[in-house]
Amino acid sequence: MGRSDERVIRVPPQAIELAKRFEGFHRVPKHDPNRAYPYICPAGYPTIGYGHLCDPKHPPITEGEAEAYLAQDLKVALAATLRYCPVLATEPQGRLAAIVDFTFNLGAGRLQTSTLRRRVNQRDWDASARELRRWVYGGGRVLPGLVTRREAEVALLLITERR
Repeated sequence: MGRSDERVIRVPPQAIELAKRFEGFHRVPKHDPNRAYPYICPAGYPTIGYGHLCDPKHPPITEGEAEAYLAQDLKVALAATLRYCPVLATEPQGRLAAIVDFTFNLGAGRLQTSTLRRRVNQRDWDASARELRRWVYGGGRVLPGLVTRREAEVALLLITERR
């Protein structure tokens, strides 16, 4: 197959919306409202902007810089998602968006070793939804924000319309 025949799969807009909804443009102080500063995410990692992992001494960034980090991070999550769940390339865009957001949030390693990956590749969407709902813990406790995020992902995963 030549390059012109290959389908280019872009980050689904729903994945971008989820990431922005649940990550937010964090740590914008009142005295410097246009800049974000590093913060420690609930999992204990230094983060900046829209959930971008960083050095704790990272300089403040603008919202434009946060958007650029987010775009790159979502491209990485998309590539990993398609590598580990190739069936998503032919599924409705919402399903791809749900798992890209999961991968963005938790990392490719978690997807790679998960039962979620097996269920997605089996196209068992109800079981995949159950697996997503298991990933709600941070620091050994259920985090309400993760419960809400996983439910948003489940809603996209269970959409049955084609692209």
